[in-house]
Amino acid sequence: MSEVAPRTARTLPRESIVAALREAAKNGQPALVAFLTAGFPSRERFREDLTAIASAADVVEIGVPFTDPMADGVTIQRASEQALRAGVSLEWILSELAALPLLDTPLLLMSYLNPLLAYGLARLAADAARCRVCGFIVPDLPFDESDDFRAALAPHGLALVQMVTPVTPPERLARVAGASQGFVYAVTMTGTTGKSVTAPKEIADYLERVRAAAAVPVCAGFGIRSAEQVEALRGLVDGVVVGSALVEVLERGESPQRWLAALRPPRR
Repeated sequence: MSEVAPRTARTLPRESIVAALREAAKNGQPALVAFLTAGFPSRERFREDLTAIASAADVVEIGVPFTDPMADGVTIQRASEQALRAGVSLEWILSELAALPLLDTPLLLMSYLNPLLAYGLARLAADAARCRVCGFIVPDLPFDESDDFRAALAPHGLALVQMVTPVTPPERLARVAGASQGFVYAVTMTGTTGKSVTAPKEIADYLERVRAAAAVPVCAGFGIRSAEQVEALRGLVDGVVVGSALVEVLERGESPQRWLAALRPPRR
């Protein structure tokens, strides 16, 4: 993992995401944004798994289990169902994060909107900041309806990461990518997570347009599973998001650190 200076009182949490991604990109490698479903495959191992992943990734995205994860494929659906059966909730996740020692790696919560609304946006923003969460990804929150959540996050300096896709119209892409905080999540395909990413050459123009519109780093996600894919995306994006494949690594009981290390292309 790239060395990232610990957050200071003057560094806004959302800025620590940008700094971590840009520091990693200085090495000529796409940064790694690593996803795990909180409490999967085991509630008891959550802190251990999170710490292990944070030691090997540049940013960590923690998935809040939800009953209808519409953007996710079968792997993350299965992980969410098992975590929910084990009693994992947003409140439990925040309590676990509060009990962890400080991690230098920025943490984000990825959640669908209903659990956030049920918790209360203002209360959530304050509690997340106390737990050293740096921002949120909310796949089912349209940009046009995000003002209330953005306003709740702003006093705490937390990011609201926006997602764009290959079929986002140019004018909307410019508006959404330009407003994203932390990074822009450039979905590489239409559909759900877990499938193999489209050949990078076919999405190069799309990623170039996203980078031109963004004021923050751009990370490609959905379908990133191999070092070859990461290498092919080198120079096209600042980072990659790895989700379903990493969840499967945890499910098999393998080392997430070794798997993430093998995903990084050699430095140039």
